[in-house]
Amino acid sequence: MRLFALFLSLLLGSSLPILAQGTREDYTRANGFLPWNVRKLVLDADVTPHWIGKSSRFWYREPKLGNEDKSFLLVDAARDTVGPAFDHARLAAGLGKATHRQYDANDLPFDTFDFVEEENSIRFEAEGKTWTCSLPNYECASSRTPMGPRPSVSPDGGWVAFVRDYNLFVNSTATGQEIQLTRDGERDYDYATPLPMVGALINQDEADRRPRPIGVTWSPDSRRLITYRIDSRYSGRFTTVQFAPQDQLRPRSFSAAYPLPGEAVARAEVIVFDLEAGKRVNIDTDPLDILFVGGPSFTWFKDSKHFYFEYTERGYQRVELRQADALSGKVRSVISESSKNYVDPGTTFVRPVNDGAQFLWSSERDGWNHLYLYDRDSGQLRNQVTRGPWLVRSIVRVDDKAKQVYFLGAGREPGEDPYQTHLYRVNLDGTDLQLLTPENANHTVAMSTSGEYFLDNYSRPDLPGKSVLRSSKDGKVIRVLGTTNADALLKSGWHFPEPFQGKARDGKTDIYGIIWRPSDFDAKKKYAVIEQIYTGPQGFFVPKTFAAYRNNAQATAELGFIVVMIDGLGTGGRSRQFHDYCYKDLGDAGLPDHIAMLKQMAAKYPYMDLDRVGVYGGSAGGYAAAHAILTHPEVYKVAVAISGNHDHRMDKAWWNELWMGYPVGKEYREQSNLTLADKLQGHLLLVHGDVDDNVNVSSTLRFADALIKANKDFDLLIVPNQSHGEGTNTYMIRRRWDYFVQNLLAVQPPNGFQLDKAPASFLSQIRSAAAEASPEAEEGPDQ
Repeated sequence: MRLFALFLSLLLGSSLPILAQGTREDYTRANGFLPWNVRKLVLDADVTPHWIGKSSRFWYREPKLGNEDKSFLLVDAARDTVGPAFDHARLAAGLGKATHRQYDANDLPFDTFDFVEEENSIRFEAEGKTWTCSLPNYECASSRTPMGPRPSVSPDGGWVAFVRDYNLFVNSTATGQEIQLTRDGERDYDYATPLPMVGALINQDEADRRPRPIGVTWSPDSRRLITYRIDSRYSGRFTTVQFAPQDQLRPRSFSAAYPLPGEAVARAEVIVFDLEAGKRVNIDTDPLDILFVGGPSFTWFKDSKHFYFEYTERGYQRVELRQADALSGKVRSVISESSKNYVDPGTTFVRPVNDGAQFLWSSERDGWNHLYLYDRDSGQLRNQVTRGPWLVRSIVRVDDKAKQVYFLGAGREPGEDPYQTHLYRVNLDGTDLQLLTPENANHTVAMSTSGEYFLDNYSRPDLPGKSVLRSSKDGKVIRVLGTTNADALLKSGWHFPEPFQGKARDGKTDIYGIIWRPSDFDAKKKYAVIEQIYTGPQGFFVPKTFAAYRNNAQATAELGFIVVMIDGLGTGGRSRQFHDYCYKDLGDAGLPDHIAMLKQMAAKYPYMDLDRVGVYGGSAGGYAAAHAILTHPEVYKVAVAISGNHDHRMDKAWWNELWMGYPVGKEYREQSNLTLADKLQGHLLLVHGDVDDNVNVSSTLRFADALIKANKDFDLLIVPNQSHGEGTNTYMIRRRWDYFVQNLLAVQPPNGFQLDKAPASFLSQIRSAAAEASPEAEEGPDQ
């Protein structure tokens, strides 16, 4: 009996590190680390400046602990002063008087506004209306936010363009005269109307829906407008069924253009209307392919007689910068870029110099994304502006007078993570390259219209950051506007996530990842490992800023896991050679590099148990998670695939033709998860929302069908009224947690644990941030 008792105590003692994980207490702690909860513990220094006209002044929302309260400050960079943008108490009172409601001066019902009427008023949206409040007397008046396609106002305010019954109209604001510009518009062959995502159609009756813009680009002198007519009559379509609408018992269905690889796509004809001459000019260019949603874009020159646009050949192997004459309709090619694989639209950008007498053009032709200066008239290359084993990520500003360009670059500073961005300035002839943001961190900047100042937000995952106002002349800090304070987070027991550098499958190429540990981490325990994966080649995935603290990975780690992210070969942000691993081979997914990195991590940290590895991801990460368990079951034992594009033949044409090639080849079928369904071992949970307008739910259901035909056991969760990904859906998050706890820890999860839902303020801030980053983000092809 004594021997049995000793054996039992040793057995229980050795298993305690495992049995103590995945408990209700762990779930409670993990709930506290959900993004909307953990951000209450941090004062984030992350300032978004809203520059006022061409002045050196801007307003911003003051960072506060938890981002719940809000106040708006006004900065004059030239005078180095900061003060309230307006009287918050008087505005709350004035708006309350107009709405017969009470408002907190520290929690006004809007996140952004515009100065109008020569800065004597501010305009914002709240309560489903547009409000204008006078700053001298704080009287507020409203106008209802227009529903349907919102109008487009000419620069001088004299004309308003709008769409009715598939046709384009303009209205004179001076006389009220309405002019019908087109009369032959019809359903699916209509004017000035971007192709919608299904989500916009589903939400079209909701009061808070942002109406889609109309496709009109006004000339600077307001005499002309560019528009288009999209023919989607022969484009492939998807029907989305909303199985559980909130306002009726019967399901609702929605159909929208969604061409698949190799199918006929919608095409846009380019048109100019000269309002002064009463003339329509058809632009002499090939119709522009619309491979997903939205519409084409155009940029006028200052003369209001010419404009330019990009023309992309189907398959993305050739891109042209074309110039059009708005008077005659004639078009000519200025710059042409070709590649035997692809010309990446995510790294190809253009900026006019001296009102288009020259152009800056980015290209990966020498193996790294760099800037090249071209003459517009001759189309000849003048010189390469930047060069070296590093890359340009974006153009921030061109200074025509000084003949300089400001840009964000990455990979140039020795000893740093090559994904970190810095602001640089260089002469257009390629001389005198200057670093303006020297701190070893990731820098994002917003420059004033005058170009004299810029706002710099910088941080790293392991470095709480700062928001500083700098001089563009030399990068000198004028004023610190915010410093991240994470004291409360650190007191919770939280650990900084650890950036990790290792080698790819070849044993030579540097690759980068990051590691999260639970706040009650004990190096004496053994921890199962979960990889949060995304392998889409359009970018990289591992976070590079302090915002990593509020990544969902931390909450997952709190359940008793080590969570990692890795960017392998084939992803973006590095050299062209690094990127090309993905071409026509999305099935590779960089997984051999991920596995090599996991082994290097475990060699350094033996508490990582590589016999218990799980993987999860959404969208392209959903495909990769399922692909990982299908192709590398010796490593990945449990997978959760959310909104996965499991067969590239079943996903949007633009993304797949870019990375998998056009026309469609045998590799599409060979790399499909459906084709590999009979390889499944381990535990797989498939999750998809029924109203996903990015990756249709049929992608997951066809994969489920293939698994059933292969007689494989798996789990399936279809979520009503859920769009793309997991987002803030706490039921989906909890089910993902449960799946890993049950199948990696061999622990029964607490029954029906209820997670805190994201508050309305958190969701509002997400929407505002997305709109500021890209006004049409909700309509964009975000894989």
